[in-house]
Amino acid sequence: MRVIYIDIDSMRPKHFGIHGYHRNTTPNMDKIAEQGVRFSRAYCASSPCAPSRASFASGLFGIHHGVVTHWGPGSEFRYTSDPDRPMFTRLLRENGYKLATFSSFADRHDTFWFMAGWNEVHTHTTKKGDENADEVMDAVIPWLEENGTEDDYFLHMQLWDPHRQYTLPAEYLDTFKNDEAPAWPDEAAIENQQDSYAPYGAQMLFPGANKSPFSYLPDHIRNRADFKQFVDAYDGAIRFMDDQLGRLFATLEKLGVMEDTAIIISADHGEAMGEHAVYGDHVCADEAVHNIPMIIKWPGSVMKNTERDDLVYNVDLIASLVDLLGIDVPDGWDGKSFASVIRGEDYTSRDYLVWDHGLYSVGRSVRTDDWLLMRTYHPGVVPLEPVALYDMKNDPFMTNNLAPERQDVVEKLNHLLLTWLHEQVGQPFEKPDPLAKVIETGPFKYIKEDQWYKLLNEAGREDLAAQYMKTIGRTK
Repeated sequence: MRVIYIDIDSMRPKHFGIHGYHRNTTPNMDKIAEQGVRFSRAYCASSPCAPSRASFASGLFGIHHGVVTHWGPGSEFRYTSDPDRPMFTRLLRENGYKLATFSSFADRHDTFWFMAGWNEVHTHTTKKGDENADEVMDAVIPWLEENGTEDDYFLHMQLWDPHRQYTLPAEYLDTFKNDEAPAWPDEAAIENQQDSYAPYGAQMLFPGANKSPFSYLPDHIRNRADFKQFVDAYDGAIRFMDDQLGRLFATLEKLGVMEDTAIIISADHGEAMGEHAVYGDHVCADEAVHNIPMIIKWPGSVMKNTERDDLVYNVDLIASLVDLLGIDVPDGWDGKSFASVIRGEDYTSRDYLVWDHGLYSVGRSVRTDDWLLMRTYHPGVVPLEPVALYDMKNDPFMTNNLAPERQDVVEKLNHLLLTWLHEQVGQPFEKPDPLAKVIETGPFKYIKEDQWYKLLNEAGREDLAAQYMKTIGRTK
């Protein structure tokens, strides 16, 4: 089997046309989705980039592979030779697959455990993630022209275009100038966000500066016009990336292997576009950050143009790929295979998911069909309440914390969270929860504790600076 895994950074599923987005952002990827199965409620088990791709590489939750932040305490990958917990790439290679990756991820984040198992590692630029999709395709397509008709390969490529700063070609900036922006956030929501001290937020859109360093992005998000300018750049970057993927798909057609090639489209994490007052970044364990695209076109599958709303993890995708390739899913992996969905058979969905974040804040969340419970153990530089409960069917943008009035639901979801935690750390010889290290040392990575206080004051928001210090238990 030929397998191509398209790994997109910071991609919101809601900005795919196939998921109902009103802008024509993803015509080429939509065509792939029409040939297979897509999951609308797929989530990364840990965010952001390094924790999520550690799950891709290992098939494990962050609490087991050890990476729940980008560096320092809580970022130590727990490499193991345990046959019950093999690296995903090593497992494929041991079963006869040739593996090649085109990615600057390890170079950007010093995550060199990501290199394990590949036959070929192509760090095709030295831009550390600032390369555009055309540069990726310029490297991938010659490889495909040379190797694409072979059997049993796994080709992984990483695309960074939806990750700010949206270094898209200038002509794509106007792609959606005549299209309405998404209806939310509306003017009232944006007005309410002006009193948030969140980094990458409405007031502090560019931490460390009170002005955008890019002419095509606004200085702040103070009204719908600012939001449209910002989201036009995000969507323009997506459309440029999609056009470049069109080159990839055309190459597969030219080689005569499109029909017999499995294509997977997913992401490391999603992206906030106003949720928790954040724009174009990923700072907490909420729905916007953890919801990822998951599209699977599988040769021979009877499932076409099918959307599923099962609750699934990215580690479930890894287990499913192994299962679909006829390889036994390792007993020690955390993923649960949904290969039966692709085969058109019955599948019993998970009842709930638990995910975590440890970079700008520290928290774990529980997601059920109807509810999202967010427990924040250390707010870091993000204004988050210790306990937040959201009705996801009626409040998908998480604007109304119902925890005070729905303690019955909080208690139920707390029980699920504690049950999950006991199941994970209670396994024989299991190491301690790495998230505890980040709680102890603080999630002050890209933005330091006192630095953020200073930057808020320099922006003329002494009120927010004082609020921030109070939230983290400090006084000045």
